[in-house]
Amino acid sequence: MVDEGVGGVTPGPLTRPYLLVGLTGGIASGKSTVSRQLAELGCHVIDADVLAREVVAPGEPAWQAIVEAFGTEILGPDRTLDRARLGAIVFADAAQRRRLEAITHPAIRARRQARLAELAARGFGGLVVQDAALLVEVGAHAHVDRLVVVYATREAQLERLMRRDGLDRAEAERRLGSQMPLAEKVRLAHYVVDNSDSPEETAAQVRAVHAALVAEHRARRR
Repeated sequence: MVDEGVGGVTPGPLTRPYLLVGLTGGIASGKSTVSRQLAELGCHVIDADVLAREVVAPGEPAWQAIVEAFGTEILGPDRTLDRARLGAIVFADAAQRRRLEAITHPAIRARRQARLAELAARGFGGLVVQDAALLVEVGAHAHVDRLVVVYATREAQLERLMRRDGLDRAEAERRLGSQMPLAEKVRLAHYVVDNSDSPEETAAQVRAVHAALVAEHRARRR
């Protein structure tokens, strides 16, 4: 619902000590599962959704701008954003979604760039995973070293979305239709994790992709 601007200037591939891996997918494709597994394998994950929650915490400049733009009815009793209520507004109206993104993207981009700069400054030499749903949509995939796309069939996405968010099929179809088709992202990927089937098959693919990325990074550093 609240997503990220993922552009900006990062240290170049020849100067940064880490391998910058973009991770993206589509709604209910299983990107969060793959992200968690990569973290368990030792990757440093910068999760756009986590950054998004940080920048819209009560009192933050982006939070104030969202309240001014959408009204206090999108706040919960504790003054935090009611993500379901705000999501219903922006998924139903592309202009409203762009209005929200114009507020959140710059704040999230600045926070991400600060994290990347910190990693570079302390010489982190492993894999950094930039986990972002809109990585391709905003063109930021051009600034990562490798792009990993999490794929699932459309039917699998719909079933998971309905089950996860309690949506009827029409609403799930509408939300899925508001996003770039996964097939377009797959065409740009260096690696694809197919999360259409069993969790065990997905985990095996993640381990294989991780091993390949580690090997590539080692080869670059020689």
